[in-house]
Amino acid sequence: MLKTIMPLNLIVSLRFFGLFIVLPVLSVYALQFDDANELLIGIAIGGYAATQMLLQVPFGMLSDKIGRKITLTIGLVIFIIGSLVCAFSDDIYMLIFGRLLQGAGAIGAVAVAMISDMIKEEIRAKAMAIMGGSIAMTFALSMVLGPLISGFWGIDKLFLITAVCAAIAIIVLLTKVEDPPKITHEYKSSKKDILKLLKDKNLMKMNITNMLQKGMMTLAFLTIPIMMVREFDYAKTELWQVYMPAMIFGIFAMGFSAVMGEKKKKPKLVLIIGILMFGLSFAIMGFTNSATIFIVGVIVFFVGFNVHEPLLQSLASKYAKIHQKGAALGIFNSFGHFGTFTGALWGGHFLKWYGIEYIAVVVFVTCLLWVILIINLENPIFTKNIYLDFGKFDDTKLKSLNSTNGIVEWYKNENEKQLIIKYNSKDIAEEKVLSLI
Repeated sequence: MLKTIMPLNLIVSLRFFGLFIVLPVLSVYALQFDDANELLIGIAIGGYAATQMLLQVPFGMLSDKIGRKITLTIGLVIFIIGSLVCAFSDDIYMLIFGRLLQGAGAIGAVAVAMISDMIKEEIRAKAMAIMGGSIAMTFALSMVLGPLISGFWGIDKLFLITAVCAAIAIIVLLTKVEDPPKITHEYKSSKKDILKLLKDKNLMKMNITNMLQKGMMTLAFLTIPIMMVREFDYAKTELWQVYMPAMIFGIFAMGFSAVMGEKKKKPKLVLIIGILMFGLSFAIMGFTNSATIFIVGVIVFFVGFNVHEPLLQSLASKYAKIHQKGAALGIFNSFGHFGTFTGALWGGHFLKWYGIEYIAVVVFVTCLLWVILIINLENPIFTKNIYLDFGKFDDTKLKSLNSTNGIVEWYKNENEKQLIIKYNSKDIAEEKVLSLI
């Protein structure tokens, strides 16, 4: 598994590092431009998410048709161009344009879909957890390096680093990543597939969860540096002191998430704990005049965020069928980027006109409603897979599985010469499935 996952993991981590490294300081940096205000800064922070939101599904569907690797390459090239535009921006509007271009390389869903293609479902959660852990480490590193590099050499250097990271990711992709397996199935793609995915209750709950989680993230990155600089007199080069302890606690939280969510099969409980910590963190940050207590709120937020991070992509991929993974994860990521954009936009407006106290109240109420939504999420623990080598089943009997209650789907991995049958163990036993073929 590690040989397969690590090159892809490196690509995803490099891309996220490029995105994360500017977040801790972008809001206070953008204030230096003429005509900049909190609302335009919110657009600059969340602008990349607007184009990501619009293009995630097209990129996901494109990858289903022309292949994951070429789609990833196209997205990374666009991301490099956007990063260079940001690096050479001399006003807030050019910066916003560059951020929109960065987002146009909407490959997040494609990378996750590629991992889903190459890793068996039983160990996919572990693969996603490894990826999530790497992202968290990247997150921690960027929280420290972003304020330091921008403070001494300027934020334009951060965007140049972003472009270099994406270029390295392309080299890794083309030289180290294996081609995904050839999958054959009997599904026929149609325009109605998108409607079916949007009607799936479990997928929609995961979509909304991703939207709210990412919205909270950008809201935090908008408000935390502005509050620390404006209200508590921190220098931009000192912001790493705020983020570093938060990320250390957050990394430990990921271990809890992996054990409770995957090993002990309680993903709903983990999601609910993370949601409650989001609400608590903003309540702490919104109603304190103490820098120390505010930093405690920051730590609580990042613990909640990292509790969620290893589970979301893995859970979403489990609810989608094999021929829909690119599109389903595209929708999932589109919701996330919509949350990123609106969180920054809404947060900028509220921070300008009302203050962080109003933000804290809205977030707390939202989190309570969010918990109610998650309570009825179906646990995918009962969905299991059977793997049969070619020659150990009757090919003529496979179509009978289509009308058998409890069979979720079946497909063939032509590279590994295997038939994969996904079934719901509550509705049908493995022995019964095997007797049908």
